Amino acid sequence: MVRILGLDPSLQNTGWGLVETSGNRLSFVACGSISPSGKGLVQKLADLHNGLSEVLEKHKPEEVAVEETFVNKNAMSSLKLGHARGALMLTICLAGIIPEEYAATLVKKSIVGAGRAEKEQVMVMVKHLLPGADIKNYDEADALAVAICHFHHAALEKAVRKAEAINA
Repeated sequence: MVRILGLDPSLQNTGWGLVETSGNRLSFVACGSISPSGKGLVQKLADLHNGLSEVLEKHKPEEVAVEETFVNKNAMSSLKLGHARGALMLTICLAGIIPEEYAATLVKKSIVGAGRAEKEQVMVMVKHLLPGADIKNYDEADALAVAICHFHHAALEKAVRKAEAINA
């Protein structure tokens, strides 16, 4: 069994979702949001670090997948999101895990079948793929979608490596 943590980074509400795999089966474990309460950028980044550290310590995932930053029309918003992702990525690395990154369009395409899917569509499909998942908001649904995307792409990558080894 492998535990996969998916993250949907944000400076306001970072969604996290944890799934567990057993062969080709996937099951819901937990999800939540890290909502920094600190004043100012530095305190919010510290809150993200502390919140994610608690999630990592409590749930002990073996793999972590993070949604990549997309460039907003507002450069300052993109920069702040980059800071949030940086704090999260550092926290993951300090826990001894090398995170995988996935573009938002790839995540949506993997879950819904369309790279420009709406958040509502992603939530519906995540609930369908993970029956019984207690999803409270789009941040949690997006994080679970990132974990599911990683599950599918990691399995494909392992199969390709196995086939290459057999044919070598």
